[in-house]
Parts: sequence; structure tokens; C-alpha cells
Amino acid sequence: MGASDKIIRILRSYLQGLGLLFTASLLLCPVLTRAQQLPQFSQYAFNSLHINPAYAGYKVDPFVQASYRSQFVSFPGSPETFSITGDMASRDGSMGFGASLLSDRLGASALQSVLLTYAYRIKTGDRSFLGLGVSAGTSEHSVDGNRLHPDDATDATIPMERVNLFIPNINSGLFFHSETLFAGLSVFNMVGRQNLENQDVVLAAHNLHYFFQLGGVFDLGVETTFKPSILIRDDFSGPLSYDINAMFLLNNRFWVGTSYRSSIRNEGNRKALVVLLDLFVTDYIRFGYAHDFNLTATNNYRNNSHELSIGYYLGDRVLKGRQNYKF
Repeated sequence: MGASDKIIRILRSYLQGLGLLFTASLLLCPVLTRAQQLPQFSQYAFNSLHINPAYAGYKVDPFVQASYRSQFVSFPGSPETFSITGDMASRDGSMGFGASLLSDRLGASALQSVLLTYAYRIKTGDRSFLGLGVSAGTSEHSVDGNRLHPDDATDATIPMERVNLFIPNINSGLFFHSETLFAGLSVFNMVGRQNLENQDVVLAAHNLHYFFQLGGVFDLGVETTFKPSILIRDDFSGPLSYDINAMFLLNNRFWVGTSYRSSIRNEGNRKALVVLLDLFVTDYIRFGYAHDFNLTATNNYRNNSHELSIGYYLGDRVLKGRQNYKF
């Protein structure tokens, strides 16, 4: 097969996947509501389960990962996020199963969530697949009034103690991938704030959030692989944020790259440059680190967001074939 035939085949597979994603997005996008951004991770490039339930089982072998993120560490009450995720594929690879635990704290507010994930993969081409995924569970939103210091202590709207609310959580997504291209679309918090009785506790953190990712993997030769990608996040009330990523896989063992994060509807906010590293310490253990350089904050608080992750493969169905995971 000639080079032109390969390009045509790749483009046809790619457009087919995007067409399916676009059609499904019409079903996934109900009425838009106001919201804030969900807790974020910079290392989603190595574990997209954080942003798309349809990713579950992509790595085939059982994979467990723990991640910790600390932002603006010099500020009192700065955000801290911790998560544990696990996923695997069925024996024939047609289904994926996953679970995740998340703890996120910001000042006096906190979010704890537990999710179970299921994904089903449809073969759309010779080596292309479309995964359809859903995750469901529960979230606890809380505000600790003991950590607040209001100017007006008589304000009845400010809680004097810890108040919390348990609410259902449902997310859905699609994830298309071929040998060289991938795209994903997901909707988080499909049980919106408008359906909850105590809206003051959850604020706007439990409304609809949308994620769209697009990228590719290209062999540059000399044991070097290039992986460009973009991620768009939107809640249709605040700024639309986006990441532009460029990653390189060296010697089929070490990922290194950078990401530029900014927003469209608020150009003066949320600009950051991220340095990402991910190393296969062994065939079964991988370690990741991300450092966010805030480009818009004051000089004293520029270089103070860190993210660590460690993952472990529990099986070797794919590892025995000396294949690494590039999405």
C-alpha cells in the first residue's frame, strides 16, 4: 500500500469517528446550565478516565493509579486534589470496567466522590474503535463554616458549622481511537444543580461540564513518537478553557512534553505553561510529574502547582507484546 493510500485510509477512519462523535453529542448535550469548572489534572494525557468514562479498559490490562495535585501552595486554603482510579478490559477487549475515588478541597468547601464506570467498544474500522461509556456514583459536597471568617457574623446565609449534601452523579462519554488518531467527547454531572433541593451547599460545582479532546500519535523514527493533542473544557457560563499539548515518547519508555493552558472568554485569566514527565520505571510501574507555571499570577506565586502520580499494571496481556499505551 502506497503512502497516499495510507493517508486516505487514516483520514477516512478519522472522519468516520468524528462523525459518530458529532452525532452522539446531539444526544449528550441537554439544556445548558450555569457551572464552575470541576477539579482538574494536568496528567489526563496518560489517564483520560478523569475526563471521559469511555476510556475505561483502553489499556486492556488492569491498571491502578493514584494522583495528587496541589495548586497555589503559598495561598491559605489553596486547592488540593487526590484521586485513585482503576480500570480494566474484559477478556475479549469489547468492554471496559472502572472505579474512581476523588477528594477535592478548596478553602472551606470540599468534594468527595465515588464512581463506577462501564464502557462498551464498537469496532468502526480495521484498527479503529468507538467506546461508549457511562459512570455513576455519589458525591458529597460540604462547606465547613468553622473555617470561615465572615465580616458579618450575623449573616444567616453563612453556615456556623459543617453542612453537607450527598447527591447522585452520572457522567457519559465517547472515545474514538485508531492507530494514530484519537478523539473524545464527554459530559459530566448529568444530574444538574437545578434538580437538587439544597443548591446552596453544592454551589455551581454539580452542573453540566463538557470535555472534548482531539489528538494523534506519529512515529518520528529513532525510537521517538510525537503526540500532539488539544483539550477543551466548557461549562457555558465561565471562560471556555483549553489545553494545547505536545508530548514525545523516547525509547518507548519515557514521556516528556509541555502544555499551554488558557481561556477564550476571559483572556486575562488562567494562562499556564505545564511541563509533563512520565516514566515507565519498570514494565509494570509508571511514575508521572507535572509542574504548572502560572503565567498570569503575581511573581511570588508563579511556580507553585505540582502534580504527582504513580500507576501499576496488574496484568501482562498487552505488556508481553511489548506495546506501550499512547493515548
